Amino acid sequence: MKDVLQDLNKAFESRIRLGIMSALMVNESLDFNALKELLDATDGNLASHTRALESLQYIEVTKTFVGRKPNTRYRINAQGRHAFEQHLAALEKLLSQTGDQTTEV
Repeated sequence: MKDVLQDLNKAFESRIRLGIMSALMVNESLDFNALKELLDATDGNLASHTRALESLQYIEVTKTFVGRKPNTRYRINAQGRHAFEQHLAALEKLLSQTGDQTTEV
């Protein structure tokens, strides 16, 4: 089990980061307000988590203006997709191993 735990990515331990990555896996891109509403996050909380994922080079950020209003969009990149898929595989492996142990008891 220790091997499986080592395969979990610490970057995705937060509910907000897990939500950001999940949302971006199934959407081409999402803007800040859509993520904020979807995850029920505050501006500051979402901003800090997206900055962390961007610094890890898991997501890409595009800033534009729509009319006079700034618009920040996020999309997952290949590195982020790969890291998140590995994290999900480790979670599935952990769950299957845990399930195997509970049925033996």
